[in-house]
Amino acid sequence: MNERRIVATTDQTVSGVPGRYASALFELATEEKATEEVGRQLARFGSAINQSEDLRRLVRSPVYSSEDQIGALEGVATELGLSGTTINFLKLAAKNRRLPALPDMIKAYATLLASSKGEIAGEVTSAETLSESQLNDLKAALKSSLGRDVALSTRVDSSILGGLIVKVGSRMMDNSLKTKLQTLKIAMKGTA
Repeated sequence: MNERRIVATTDQTVSGVPGRYASALFELATEEKATEEVGRQLARFGSAINQSEDLRRLVRSPVYSSEDQIGALEGVATELGLSGTTINFLKLAAKNRRLPALPDMIKAYATLLASSKGEIAGEVTSAETLSESQLNDLKAALKSSLGRDVALSTRVDSSILGGLIVKVGSRMMDNSLKTKLQTLKIAMKGTA
């Protein structure tokens, strides 16, 4: 009898609505030989969502009609220098009332893109924007730890105060100052 062993790895899969949309976009971008460019444009849009409360509200709120969302997305896309396939993808998501899933679609696309290059996708959250040198050092450390190149997306969240939160596949390392302070607070409550 053959015995199958399932081993947890850092391989990533995309599933659900975000996975279906990302897969369809990736196939289209592959046909157009634009996977890298679409990936860069989606990353820019994802960063804009993270940095703008108004854009986050537009994406998440069901109050806005799809026509209003499409109009606003066209303006944001122009400002961010997005074009062609990426804009059409954003409009389709708005038309189908799938904008709340957009951040997950962007992550799923990044996963597919990284996988196509033999990399794994990861995300680093920092209190301030990381320099190119810091990102390269982090990528090198992750490669030596995981044995594979890591395609990192970045996110700035000043609420973590300092340090980094790194997610790669199902692994997460939270070395943020906020978490350390919360842990210290809990420890101090236990001794009082």
